[in-house]
Formats: sequence, C-alpha cells, structure tokens
Amino acid sequence: MKTKTIILIFIFNFLTTLIFAQNQTDSLQKSIEYKSIDEALKNPENVYRLNLSNQNLNLPKEVWLKFTNLEFLSLKDDHLKEIPEEISLLKNLKTLDLSGNDFKTLPKSFTNLVNLQELFLNDEKNFVLDKNLMVLKNISSLKILHLENDSISELPNSFYKLNQIEVLYLNNNNFKQLPVDLKELKNLKYLDIHDNKSKFDIQELQRQGFGFKINF
Repeated sequence: MKTKTIILIFIFNFLTTLIFAQNQTDSLQKSIEYKSIDEALKNPENVYRLNLSNQNLNLPKEVWLKFTNLEFLSLKDDHLKEIPEEISLLKNLKTLDLSGNDFKTLPKSFTNLVNLQELFLNDEKNFVLDKNLMVLKNISSLKILHLENDSISELPNSFYKLNQIEVLYLNNNNFKQLPVDLKELKNLKYLDIHDNKSKFDIQELQRQGFGFKINF
C-alpha cells in the first residue's frame, strides 16, 4: 500500500475518532441537569438543562442572556406571580416547566420561543386559559401541552385553534364530558383526560371516531 494512501486512512480514522469522542462529550454535557444557579453560572454556555424548582429566585435580565444553549428549564413551584419576559430570549429552549406558580398570563414575547416543543402549565391556581390562548397559538413549534390539575371544566372556543398541538394533557381536571370539538385539532395524536369528574362512556366515544388515541 502506498504511503500516501496509508496517511489518508490514518487521517480519516483519526478524524472519525475525534468526531465520535466530541459527540459523546456533547451528549454527556446535554444530560447534566444543574439545580444551582451559582453552579450553572460558572459555565453558562455549557448548560443545557436547568432545574430551578422550589427556589423562589428573582434573576436579573443579564443572567438569562448567558444561557445561550439552554434547552430545558424548570421554574416549577417557585411562587412566581409573573413569568420573566427574558425567558423569551432563550432561543434554543425546547422544554419549559412553569407548573405550580401564581401567575395569570404568559408574556406575549413567548412567541419568540421558536424551538419550544413542550410546555408544562400544571397545578396553576390563577392561570386564565382563555387570556393566554393567543400566545399559545403563536408558539408555532409547540407540540406538547400540559394543563393538568388546573380546575378546568370546559375549553374556550378559541382553544380549538391550537392546531400545532400533537399531545394534550387534560387529566385531573373537572370535565364532566369529553369536549367533542377536540376533533378540530387537526394534528392531535394523543389526549390524556383521566381522573376527571365523570366517567366517560368509552364505547360511545370510540364510535364517534376521534382519530387520536385517548387515555381515559
């Protein structure tokens, strides 16, 4: 085998090994979940998962700007009366958990979260669903929506315009019957509506042909 060919094979194998090692390092880094803001701020550009649940933090705007690669954020049970508008600056955010807080509305700037796929709005005492639907509708990337244990008994008419939603959690609410108009959600693939006030007639609902899987 010619020397030139051997060198090329060596370079190829070296680069392949280097790329593989880098991918493993990136994958490991993305799996680390930071639960301390102080630890996360040591190397904020390397933080992909940030869990600040039950911490009652009030962070200044410039702090949020540091987390340029953040993909997962939890502010669950932080007693927030308002959601920081600066969260909308997290362009790579894919999952956001705002469950168990005290806010009424989402910031209008949330429509800038162009990569947000999953949003948790569970256990909200003051959240007003119909006042937030325009924001939710305009988060075009949103596929999974959690509205669990929110004391919801019916859905506002404008809810059925959330055509981007594929997975919807309405369990542990106050529905007495399954909202038939959910059929209008053209891309809905899965609905969880277990543990509501009334037991649904599953056979009758199956005959109606909703076109998506339902967990009763």
